[in-house]
Amino acid sequence: MKKIYVVGIGAGNYEGMTVGAVKTLEKSDVIVGYTVYVELIKPFFPDKTFLSTPMMKETERCRLALEKAAEGKTVSMICSGDAGIYGMASPILELAGEYGVETEVVAGVTAASSGAALLGSPITCDFTVLSLSDLLTPFDIIMDRVENTAMADLCMVIYNPSSHKRSDYLKKAVEIIMKYRPSDTVCGFCRNIGRDGEEYRITSLKDLSESDVDMFTTVFIGNSSTKNIGGRMVTPRGYSYEK
Repeated sequence: MKKIYVVGIGAGNYEGMTVGAVKTLEKSDVIVGYTVYVELIKPFFPDKTFLSTPMMKETERCRLALEKAAEGKTVSMICSGDAGIYGMASPILELAGEYGVETEVVAGVTAASSGAALLGSPITCDFTVLSLSDLLTPFDIIMDRVENTAMADLCMVIYNPSSHKRSDYLKKAVEIIMKYRPSDTVCGFCRNIGRDGEEYRITSLKDLSESDVDMFTTVFIGNSSTKNIGGRMVTPRGYSYEK
């Protein structure tokens, strides 16, 4: 059976990839992905054929990968983080039947996990992952989800918090959240996780809306129990530490 792998590469550095992801890429003939992600992993797999498409060409990218798999090549479609979290697993699975290609999804480390490790332990308990990108989801629906999460006192992880066209989306989200949470709620954000220029910062909900964030930033908003402990963002699990 002809087969394609959809592989989450984490942040794109070799150390951040799972063993399963590395082994899958090593046995692939062709690796397909978004241009930025292809350039990140090329040095680790120099003997492979790489194909890429730019942003907004996701469907074309999937069909390109499936065409190569249908030709009998061992193909991996790569995604940053985890392929099933805002990644290419869904469109590949939706289209694979047209090409008679079997699909296997290889899990990766999403930014909610790798960013949380940088900040401390901000999502120890129940949390929600939201994207503020409205390319595929209407803005009103996104903000409804933000409000429902805030009402439920869940920790939040926010992907794609800002771009040139959406420079005020995080500020609007914070305004909604502040209806339900105090302005000093502990928050944090990470930029370029696992890549050159990696940085993180602990801040407050009030100051978060004025923070410098972009598409390479992941934002963490604490719940009512989240604390700043020695400069680390910590949401307690709830254990009793009495002797």
